[in-house]
Amino acid sequence: MRGKKSTPHQEPHDPPRRRANKRKGIGTFDTDRPPIFSIISRSSGECRYWVLDRTTQKVCRRLIDETLPQHSTVWFYSDGSSAYLRSYPRHASVNHSVYEWARDDDGDGLREVHCNSCEGRGAALRTFLRPFRGVHKDYLFLYLAVFEAGTNAKRITPALLQRLCFSQNGSHVDFT
Repeated sequence: MRGKKSTPHQEPHDPPRRRANKRKGIGTFDTDRPPIFSIISRSSGECRYWVLDRTTQKVCRRLIDETLPQHSTVWFYSDGSSAYLRSYPRHASVNHSVYEWARDDDGDGLREVHCNSCEGRGAALRTFLRPFRGVHKDYLFLYLAVFEAGTNAKRITPALLQRLCFSQNGSHVDFT
């Protein structure tokens, strides 16, 4: 036995094993921590997920432009990440670094500016992925497609099963 948890490791040539990927900061596909970009409609509850190489303004803006209609009354709400700056004409964000999680901009008593929908769905995604005990980054988009299809469908139907079994499109997004 190597030692107890509280016992300091004595061998400099034999460092202790590191569990999981505990590096701080924003991950990239190259560092084995691919970012997952999600957009959720507040009216319909439909969600979309993408596995990205990295989160840059160019990539995020392109996905937002492809997903949200330009010049509409739709608002885009996000956290304070710099990747979302100037990404959509009607954009509001919360600043988690000053402990702001939701905000009421129009004074009606409803805190409409938040990204809790995406964060809550992200927690559900982690719960969905947990039984697989680690997913290879090259196949992560397939697991996301299953989660997205199941979440958006709400019920298991023959059409959903056919879509899951015989779909031909999908991969991780590489906009470099």
